[in-house]
Amino acid sequence: MTDTASLEFGFGTQIRKSPFFDATVRWGATDFSVYNHMYIPRSFGDPEQNFWNLVNDAILCDVAVERQVEISGKDAARFVQLLTPRNLSKCEVGQCKYALITNAAGGILNDPVLLKLEENRFWLSLADSDVLLWAQGVATHSGLEVSLCEPDVSPLQLQGPKSGDIMAALFGEQIRDLKYYWLEHFELDGIPLVISRTGWSSELGYELYLLDGAQGDALWEKLMAVGGPLGLKPGHTSSIRRIEGGMLSYHADMDAATNPFELGLDRLVDLEMPADFIGKEALRKIHQEGVTRCQVGLEIDGDRLSGPNTRFWPVSVSNTPIGKVTSAVYSPRLQKNIALAMVTADSATIGASVEVDIAGEVRTATVVPKPFYDPKKSITAGTA
Repeated sequence: MTDTASLEFGFGTQIRKSPFFDATVRWGATDFSVYNHMYIPRSFGDPEQNFWNLVNDAILCDVAVERQVEISGKDAARFVQLLTPRNLSKCEVGQCKYALITNAAGGILNDPVLLKLEENRFWLSLADSDVLLWAQGVATHSGLEVSLCEPDVSPLQLQGPKSGDIMAALFGEQIRDLKYYWLEHFELDGIPLVISRTGWSSELGYELYLLDGAQGDALWEKLMAVGGPLGLKPGHTSSIRRIEGGMLSYHADMDAATNPFELGLDRLVDLEMPADFIGKEALRKIHQEGVTRCQVGLEIDGDRLSGPNTRFWPVSVSNTPIGKVTSAVYSPRLQKNIALAMVTADSATIGASVEVDIAGEVRTATVVPKPFYDPKKSITAGTA
């Protein structure tokens, strides 16, 4: 990395660089944003080409911004259950679970992937919010014996239909036996890793959790050296593919004022389990009374959108406001403008027509089912 690059991305030590930062700059990263107090690459060139690289071959993404909150100690399992409404009583060692972290009002503070490393040792692999601070506050008054920290763990995402071939070339054919949403410990030429069959792409993929930040550059180069001949490209998380797949982005599609039922995530809330969790009474009340708004899919008419939305677009019916578009993009595969929106419950009927105000240009849109592509998630699960 050149001195010029160092200056371009220099905001002092409060914004951290990942162990893969220098490698991503060498391999063509041109734009970064800040996520969990760390730089994340946002562009390696044309985002549409990045999408096609992902869905046709494979991409390698620096997602070290998915910081881990490690929870360990005698009461770790009880404490983790206190944080989430998802029933974890049957979660096995080596298993991963998509979970929600809720506050006392039932609002969503984060939607991490939970990794159960040992019987009383867990990671919460985080979206963009300070769950470590929240967990420390909860622990102070919980009366439970737990230890909390952010370990030296930095994930990479290897995603796309050829990711299995690349992983087999690196780790042997046995890696193909790793089940969807499960993890195992590996070493690659002395580099310690936890590998899970997960990812934020709606494609077949793996996440490689580096356990030694000093070896980030070496890991990136080993992956590209083996993967390059098999079609691997450096890349970034694809807004196109994640919206196609209906995957949620924290601070965009949900926040602390959003509850799971508004998102249709009822399966992640168990109000009948004996264990208590933060927000249980509030969520019970919301479930009984019903929601007043809900998330829907939209197809927006007109010319293709020039890129993802950078602000919430108002949604209305006959000039009456009913909600907002939270994520929108043009899908070159579907050849449609697609969006996720939060609207009033009585406006959420499939086939309903609404209006979307895009910076003063009002377009018609139609409420449609989500996700927009591969609704049974067979690609992600590896059963397609």
